[in-house]
Amino acid sequence: MFRAWYPDDDYIFGGDYGITPHADDVRINYTPQAPVIGIIAVIIAAISFFSFRRRWRKRKDSGNKDTGKDLLSFDFNYSGNPTNDATNNMRNRNMKNSDLPMFSYASVSAATNNFSRNNKIGEGGFGPVYKGKLSNGQEIALKKLSKGSGQGFQEFRNEIQLIAKLQHMNLVRLLGFCIDKDESMLIYEYMPNKSLDFFLFDSNMQEKLDWKTRVHIIEGTAQGILYLHKYSRLRVIHRDLKASNILLDEDLNPKISDFGMARIFGGDDSRTNTKRIVGTYGYMAPEYAMQGLFSIKSDVFSFGVLVLEIISGKKNTGFYNTDCLSLLGHAWELWISNRGVELLDPAVGSPPVGALLRYINVGLLCVQEDPNERPNMSIVISMINNEIAVLPAPKHPAFSTSRRVMMNNSDSLINKTPNYTINGLTVSTMAPR
Repeated sequence: MFRAWYPDDDYIFGGDYGITPHADDVRINYTPQAPVIGIIAVIIAAISFFSFRRRWRKRKDSGNKDTGKDLLSFDFNYSGNPTNDATNNMRNRNMKNSDLPMFSYASVSAATNNFSRNNKIGEGGFGPVYKGKLSNGQEIALKKLSKGSGQGFQEFRNEIQLIAKLQHMNLVRLLGFCIDKDESMLIYEYMPNKSLDFFLFDSNMQEKLDWKTRVHIIEGTAQGILYLHKYSRLRVIHRDLKASNILLDEDLNPKISDFGMARIFGGDDSRTNTKRIVGTYGYMAPEYAMQGLFSIKSDVFSFGVLVLEIISGKKNTGFYNTDCLSLLGHAWELWISNRGVELLDPAVGSPPVGALLRYINVGLLCVQEDPNERPNMSIVISMINNEIAVLPAPKHPAFSTSRRVMMNNSDSLINKTPNYTINGLTVSTMAPR
């Protein structure tokens, strides 16, 4: 206790030292406990200083391009590699369940020779794609989010959260990712034969896809989609199936890629509505493109387009100078006039006519206008594998009105739909279930 004494009274303030008056001043007499308090204060100050210094260094280091694992020395075949570093980065909290390694910017840059032009192997809606090489000789593909990309961090995060939990031989393997300030990158297994469109729509490369290889690609893609729809842990609608998203390994095995637009559906949910239409025109189902309704049947439609493209070697949207608006319309006209064999790409040769017509039939069944009439992927695979079963006749496909019909009806279309570009499309009116 400390005491303050004044001539007129005796008042206790409290404390451990006494205060007494002496002439014109006040004398402070410290008790033996005062040095201990001073030492404690010094210790507290030192702890606070070192704590602040550590936090400052950590904050400073987080701005450097050295956080994350070393991509160059990482062994993806070794299961002992810890794969939850994403939880250590504040920006990656939403990716903490991805079970994917995060790599440092410095090591990613070194693996791609500082993102050299010579290492650039393609460009898509997400951004440029680079080839990289690790110290053990393993090659990787790195997809870098472009600042001007229509896709953003939401799609980047979506792909990490989805594909990390999907394991199938017909799905591309995502190896890891890198985030550093404004840079976002995905690291995949390298596909030496690029994507299906590289072969399919190039007159100099088409011959490398013989009939057996094309059937193999169709069947492998179908198996991958079936896994997404029925057997994966999450049950996924891809929403952007197209030739450029089917990658080919060294043996031309197909692997579905690009899950940035994918959506998870649960239980018996069969159809969902969205105001944000994403995907690629030419592969989008009519109910999705026009009304925002998507379901597993949306992927079935895209698969049907792929089948007809693989058979014909032509793009669905490459019929501007013909009477048909699309490959679907061209295939339909050949089918109903019993000239389906004419759809075949001449580079293929002469496959069995029965098998050819069977695949065309399956493709047309998948692109029927009414989603309820399209088969699911289990039935599609059954149709492909069962060469004896009689297939149902397909109905009119979507997006197939001929240019002649469109021109004859152009005046009425203009009067009835002034707010839309005239494209001659017919879409069934549907409501979500």
